[in-house]
Amino acid sequence: MPKFVYAFAEANKDMKDLLGGKGANLGEMTRMGLPVPPGFTITTEACLGYLAHREFPDGLADEVSEQLAKLEQSMGKTLGDPGDPLLVSVRSGAKFSMPGMMETVLNVGLNDESVHGLARQAGNERFAWDSYRRLIQMFGKTVLDIDGEHFEDAIEAAKGAKGVRNDVDLDADDLRQLVEVYKKVVHEHAGRDFPQQPREQMDLAVRAVFDSWNTERAVIYRRQERIPSDLGTAVNIVAMVFGNMGDDSGTGVAFTRDPASGAQGIYGDYLQNAQGEDVVAGIRNTVPLRDLETIDKRSYDELLQIMQTLEEHYRDLCDIEFTIERGKLWMLQTRVGKRTAAAAFRIATQLVDQGLIDMTEALARVNGAQLAQLMFPRFDEKADRHKIGQGMNASPGAAVGKVVFDSYTAVKWSRSGEKVILVRRETNPDDLNGMIAANGILTSRGGKTSHAAVVARGMGKTCVCGAEELDVNTKERVLRAPHGVTVHEGDVISIDGATGEVFLGEVPVVDSPVVRYFEGEIDPAAEEADDLVRAVHRMMGHADGVRRMAVRTNADTPEDAARARRFGAQGIGLCRTEHMFLGERRSLVERLILADTDEARERQLGELLPLQRQDFIELLEAMDGLPVTIRLLDPPLHEFLPDITELSVRVAVAESRGENRENDLRLLQAVHRLHEQNPMLGLRGVRLGVVIPGLFQMQARAILEAAAHRIKAGGVPRVEIMVPLVANVQEFETVKQDIIQVAREVREAETTHLEFLIGTMIELPRAALTADQIAEAAEFFSFGTNDLTQTTWGFSRDDVEAAFFSAYLEKGIFGVSPFESIDRDGVGELVRIASEKGRAQRPGLKLGVCGEHGGDPDSVQFFNEVGLDYVSCSPFRVPVARLEAGRATSARRANGNGSR
Repeated sequence: MPKFVYAFAEANKDMKDLLGGKGANLGEMTRMGLPVPPGFTITTEACLGYLAHREFPDGLADEVSEQLAKLEQSMGKTLGDPGDPLLVSVRSGAKFSMPGMMETVLNVGLNDESVHGLARQAGNERFAWDSYRRLIQMFGKTVLDIDGEHFEDAIEAAKGAKGVRNDVDLDADDLRQLVEVYKKVVHEHAGRDFPQQPREQMDLAVRAVFDSWNTERAVIYRRQERIPSDLGTAVNIVAMVFGNMGDDSGTGVAFTRDPASGAQGIYGDYLQNAQGEDVVAGIRNTVPLRDLETIDKRSYDELLQIMQTLEEHYRDLCDIEFTIERGKLWMLQTRVGKRTAAAAFRIATQLVDQGLIDMTEALARVNGAQLAQLMFPRFDEKADRHKIGQGMNASPGAAVGKVVFDSYTAVKWSRSGEKVILVRRETNPDDLNGMIAANGILTSRGGKTSHAAVVARGMGKTCVCGAEELDVNTKERVLRAPHGVTVHEGDVISIDGATGEVFLGEVPVVDSPVVRYFEGEIDPAAEEADDLVRAVHRMMGHADGVRRMAVRTNADTPEDAARARRFGAQGIGLCRTEHMFLGERRSLVERLILADTDEARERQLGELLPLQRQDFIELLEAMDGLPVTIRLLDPPLHEFLPDITELSVRVAVAESRGENRENDLRLLQAVHRLHEQNPMLGLRGVRLGVVIPGLFQMQARAILEAAAHRIKAGGVPRVEIMVPLVANVQEFETVKQDIIQVAREVREAETTHLEFLIGTMIELPRAALTADQIAEAAEFFSFGTNDLTQTTWGFSRDDVEAAFFSAYLEKGIFGVSPFESIDRDGVGELVRIASEKGRAQRPGLKLGVCGEHGGDPDSVQFFNEVGLDYVSCSPFRVPVARLEAGRATSARRANGNGSR
């Protein structure tokens, strides 16, 4: 039978799978000799057993009783004893931090009798009744599933009757009466009395924590953060220490570095005469942690020493929860803290400079998603701005959107395409859906450690907290600012998460310093370069130095190619030639489609040839010396023709007026002739080259003549011609022979030696499964994972994303859209099979990917694992792919897996 309960002294930080992050780290701090209240942890295995059968696993109750007896013995108290009660907290703690998503119950063990014993022992009647009302309130919401507003209304009524604004202004008699009101709320809304048996309270609280693993908000958060759903949560039973015993007590949250910027210093919040949930909930505004020095210098000095000890021990930014009980400091939790993207890069390089980690470890601590955040635009400081408020810079970024005051509206408006800013007094876990949907989050209460701040930083979402001068009225759905400014729901505001400023209206944005660095506008060695640019430069240099895969770009214009090259692209992995036929050239393609004789078709191809040639000359010049993969025409021809409905109306109107619109009529006939029920699987790609004489030959000639031109101009073109949508080797060979014949003619005409490769896109399951046959003729493969995903799943992307993807994501059928991140088990397995078969037939076969997955951080990791030679992505994503390719190589080396 497995062991289900561990004392803190038996635990350590490497036991997160079994004991969750909180339990493992409480054990680690206990072993380090830090002041941790005694307690024990119920394992995640017990949670999974309970969730599977809806009852505690055999043996769990006995193990809990055994550990509880040891805890009582060590404290010299008995749980809920009327004379001198032991009280405990029941707290969740999963392997991965899920702030505010699961349940906690404090002060378990209090009842109508033991509250008097607590008052006598503490010598503080107000503290005892405050603790009891907190227990009933938390227990009612968490365990008995009573709407928290019933308790909030009751305490607001009590404060109103007293004529005070804060909870701390209620005295012992007020709180005693509030307890009676709370008990009536429980009886009315739960259909039972508040339980008076301490062990029943504890067991019910444990069940509630287990159940909270599968609450809607927890499921949504796991989906957002890509946390597996089969981990379960541990439960920590901890002897209570009290921050609400008077002004010599309090509670706080501390960070060993600023989680928003990464700057070294003293960061955190403290609240006198309070318990932990008061800080995180943002119900009362905290004071900066530095103020603790004047409030309680001895505890402050001890806390700073512990913070330094923990950071050096964990070799990272630590997030710490603590309580001071009558001048005695207690550590309630530590974990490696969530941080913004800027903080992640700064802290990683700072720790290298301090000798705590090396650059390989530093690279593992940042990721491509964070780098992408640093490349987002920021507000233009030179623009006209109407500032209406100032809060705390909780999570950086520049967010603009329409004001909404609740989660439901945020989700609804966001789904209709609106950008929104969620505005609340303070957020709570039930606001998670709205926080995900919003472009940014603004609260009038709370600090950098409030729920809004912690969750926003974890999601990389812009957030401003504690803007106290703003009056948020969610019932009237207005935000009132100083000087008579009123903002209604639907009005646009802008929030700056880097400065904490709030502006009325839309503020223009400019490129971020990190983008300007990649553009070559900022020299990281220059004195004016900030430390973030220097940190990014160092990290990119290390990633480039260790990565195995090359990074190319998807580019169709010389401008895109040049920008991608500045961003570090090592060639073009996909040039889509169809984009060169749009705009003013569309009419030429229309005439090509309408050509009804060989002579007419050749004439139109002849008109297109010099235009295509010039396109390729400019592209090859921009990427001189680097490989350029040019895909021959892929989409069905009807995409170059007018819309069938629009054209039909035009023809009908002309006929009704007796006008001669012969060209429109011919176009309409062509549209009908080329109409397909499923054009994605129709006449496109290689099939166009097989059935339309001269089309692919014209494109090949333009490419090769452009290469010859560049050679004569002293350039070094490295051309790769790619045939799309190949399903079998015979199709490919047919087109390849045509290209080889064109190459002979160009060589003779230009008297130039041309070197080039001919390869194919693997974007059909059949192509992947017969890759060994195709590799007999193809000199390279490029995986078109967009179409490969469509054809593997049987999805038409344009249809299914709007039709049912949101339902699939909500129901957990998808953890993430397979078009955003590679489906490793299906599409990814086809990539693996094709890679292995292709290289078995043609050792050294060049392999790359040119779908949108080439810029997705998780997908880049997979492509490195499979052994691809390069990934290709949009110019803006090139730095992201470079960083992830470096991280992927470092991770495989660290795990003992070399590259192929």
